[in-house]
Amino acid sequence: MLSRCLRPVLAVPRARAAAPLSSSSKAAVAALASASTAGSVRKTALAAARATAVHGAKRFASSESQDGSIEMTVREALNSAMEEEMTRDETVFVLGEEVAQYNGAYKVTKGLLDKFGEKRVIDTPITEAGFTGIAVGAAFAGLRPVCEFMTFNFAMQAIDQIVNSAGKTYYMSGGNVPCPVVFRGPNGAAAGVGAQHSQDYAAWYGQIPGLKVVSPWSAEDCRGLLKAAIRDPNPVVVLENEILYGQSFPVSKEAQSTDFLLPIGKAKVERVGKDVTIVGHSRMVSFAMEAAEILKKEEGIEAEVINLRSIRPLDIDTIKASVKKTNRLVTVEGGFPMFGVGSEICAQIVESEAFDYLDAPVERVTGADLPTPYAKALEDLAFPDVQTVVKATRRALYRS
Repeated sequence: MLSRCLRPVLAVPRARAAAPLSSSSKAAVAALASASTAGSVRKTALAAARATAVHGAKRFASSESQDGSIEMTVREALNSAMEEEMTRDETVFVLGEEVAQYNGAYKVTKGLLDKFGEKRVIDTPITEAGFTGIAVGAAFAGLRPVCEFMTFNFAMQAIDQIVNSAGKTYYMSGGNVPCPVVFRGPNGAAAGVGAQHSQDYAAWYGQIPGLKVVSPWSAEDCRGLLKAAIRDPNPVVVLENEILYGQSFPVSKEAQSTDFLLPIGKAKVERVGKDVTIVGHSRMVSFAMEAAEILKKEEGIEAEVINLRSIRPLDIDTIKASVKKTNRLVTVEGGFPMFGVGSEICAQIVESEAFDYLDAPVERVTGADLPTPYAKALEDLAFPDVQTVVKATRRALYRS
């Protein structure tokens, strides 16, 4: 009876064609553009990490494989997704610090200003609370903003706008005011940026009803999930990883299509196995895949690797199906150990029928339970790596 009295927290997507901007919408975008600044001031705390992330970036590979796939960096995948959606729908626009004239702190918005102009690619002052509020208000008015944070650590300045304004208004309005806004930017640890710039916010935002949260790994993940997020009628938090920006991945012919979307709320089995399940998201999938290859080569262990892709909704069904097959589970994340994504997965497995299939305790691999050290030697010890995953997997198999 209670469920019949409550409106849904999330808006239901409806098919819609791209529509031209109304005169009022054009005026709204023009007002945003004229009110912004050039964003010439830099946040120097991230200068070194930014240089590292940009270094080594390359354009699309000139050669194409026999199956039509190409190599694409994560940066290129995100950029192409935004470009295609902005071309498709004139209500989509981008705003944030340095996204226009500087092409983005990590060059993810490169070329968008030249193609779409200053009314749709908008540099903002350094005030996360201010420009996030503008993005949420524009979404309430019928536009589809893509709000970039230089890092999600800075989004803490806008937590009220993200959680209370964007996340709750659809529910509080009785389903009358959707908020189709995307919040995107680098999340989690980078390299040498200190405690205040190294946090993983997957569990933070994953707890909030009304938000959708995705954490892509590969270039295909980034294209499909960002395009789906932009088209979604709900607020979507897209947690990228700075270290992955310059990394190349194969992109299938299907994923190169302008119509390619990935469903939010569906995980992907990246590697099929029978002995143990390893679950991770974002950069941790790379560690899980490398660990799986080491385990196979050294001990003949066949690990199944699941790329979560989506934090909320969480695809627990895919994880349960794998656990029922392998009877062992390892979760891997870069966040803190207390109340994390791995903790939630463990809880849901324990509360489900999959618990009866476990032959060993669940192993959780996380960051250390302390503010991230600045010194490299200590920072390296504070976060998981491939060998950390290998050791945890061996413990799950009683081979440590």
